[in-house]
Amino acid sequence: MADVLIALGGNLGDVRTTFEKAIANICGMTQGVLLARSSDYATPPWGEEEQARFINACIELETSLDPHALLFTLHKIEKKFGRDRAHEKRWGPRTLDLDLIAYDDVKVDKPELTLPHPRLFERAFVLVPLAEIVPDRVIAGRSVRAALAGLSTDGIERLPDLP
Repeated sequence: MADVLIALGGNLGDVRTTFEKAIANICGMTQGVLLARSSDYATPPWGEEEQARFINACIELETSLDPHALLFTLHKIEKKFGRDRAHEKRWGPRTLDLDLIAYDDVKVDKPELTLPHPRLFERAFVLVPLAEIVPDRVIAGRSVRAALAGLSTDGIERLPDLP
């Protein structure tokens, strides 16, 4: 079984409800075990800044799927929740974004998949929720906590738990 980290994001629709349903789909479709789930965070948009704030979270999951099969499954789940990767604007609004951040200590560098995620250490909106659930996890030689210490967290706000 592999220990994987997945980032969730979205800024269209009822994102927090989408997260709950998407996490259930991830666990079911990967035959995975949810090890940890971060809080939800409101975050400023990244890349394309003229849009609504995003909601971001991270999960830690144990699965026996290989990295490519896991990525394929995550893309199927995104599509189920309304994402159309073929016709969307890069860094634009979306109902659900699922990014495979890390898969054990596996390194992959292929056009369809790069592990660990190539922009992880630039993105406080991913590192903040990761630091909540796996602060000491070492990814590409850096702990999540140390990587986050080098970034600004301005505008990132932890949201209250849903009832």
